[in-house]
Amino acid sequence: MKKTLLILTISMLFSCQNQAQNNKKTMETSAPASTETIYQFKVTDLYGKPFDFAALKGKKILIVNTASECGLTPQYKDLESIYAKYKDKGFVIIGFPANNFGAQEPGSNEQIAKFCEMNYGVTFPMMAKISVKGNDMDKVYKFLTQKSKNGLQDSEVEWNFQKYLIDENGKLVKVLSPRVLPTDASIVGWINGK
Repeated sequence: MKKTLLILTISMLFSCQNQAQNNKKTMETSAPASTETIYQFKVTDLYGKPFDFAALKGKKILIVNTASECGLTPQYKDLESIYAKYKDKGFVIIGFPANNFGAQEPGSNEQIAKFCEMNYGVTFPMMAKISVKGNDMDKVYKFLTQKSKNGLQDSEVEWNFQKYLIDENGKLVKVLSPRVLPTDASIVGWINGK
């Protein structure tokens, strides 16, 4: 009788332990995790052509909101410099002109394109002008700034030239202040996998 009771007790313990493990696995798999990536977005470039982020699969991406009349506008030079250096090594920069801060990007897409080419020789992809904050925030920036969509963190675009780093799987991995230069060690190290 004692032997039967002991076997029954051990059996119940293992059964409870297995049930607890199964419940834990169910909770882990049903935990909300962002499945969104940058690859879901299709936008329009400065020249009116469609641009599909899915074409960038496997590349590291730096997304930056730009402005032509900002004190940080000279960052275009550094952006172009690191793009030229690393574009053949799986890295791309995507610029989004925006007029959200101090009306510092008043021009049309055509004017912005001319400004970027003439003043900084920009060759990295530039998208059509969008809004990066407020009620008319573009869907790409909703992804970049909302943890429920990007899985990393909530953030707010502080000013022109804020930087978002996207890994080779299309996931947001870091948000950098507008004042962090494109040539900063944190960005160059990330590009180089350090």
